[in-house]
Amino acid sequence: MAIHGFVFIQPTRKRSALKRFLLTVFLAVASIGGVSAGGLKSLETFVQTVKTGQADFTQVVTSPAREGQVSRVKTSSGRFEFSRPNRFRFDYAKPFVQTIVADGQTLWLHDVDLNQVTARKQAAVLGTTPAALIASAADVQALQEDFVLADAPDQDGLQWVLAKPKSTDGQLQSVRVGFRVAGDAATATSTLAVLEILDSFGQRSVLTFKQMQLNPALAATTFVFKPPAGADVIRQ
Repeated sequence: MAIHGFVFIQPTRKRSALKRFLLTVFLAVASIGGVSAGGLKSLETFVQTVKTGQADFTQVVTSPAREGQVSRVKTSSGRFEFSRPNRFRFDYAKPFVQTIVADGQTLWLHDVDLNQVTARKQAAVLGTTPAALIASAADVQALQEDFVLADAPDQDGLQWVLAKPKSTDGQLQSVRVGFRVAGDAATATSTLAVLEILDSFGQRSVLTFKQMQLNPALAATTFVFKPPAGADVIRQ
């Protein structure tokens, strides 16, 4: 009953393997004490200056090869929006239509094809997930309690942060976050570009964000979810 690194939800059929990672992918990250130039500074700038955001994303999930088999790769895509703190939304368009909404109190997962909705208390599932890093935390100090952060080497024109959960009980092993930085010291902007998640089973998920808009005006209804009539609602 897992959703790699993000959330844990009781699976109902084979596609739960995808669900497992959907929620891991979107919940998690961060801590900073004294920050310096590099990935940690980029993270600090992002959390302090970007209160809302929206972007298109592509997610590639690679599962480790089993004996006698090759690695399995699954690709999905959709739209991501967030409003700090504690509200975000992932709308998956391909290969399956699914929606993940955190409204500040409840984390909702809606599988359109199955006509199934899973609801969990948000506070119970977001603390040590990748979404905490990119969307949930109000400031970087609040992230320190759950994660150890360190600068990672610059790569592909991005500044990187490596985050590891302090707790060893969960399925999340590490998160690497890449930021695209522009401007000088006085006008610097930090834009989320890539999120790489590794879980304790060796499964790796890479989310690439494109056309990221910083601080757009988002309607409050963006983060409101009501189960559709007739849907099977599972509360955990």
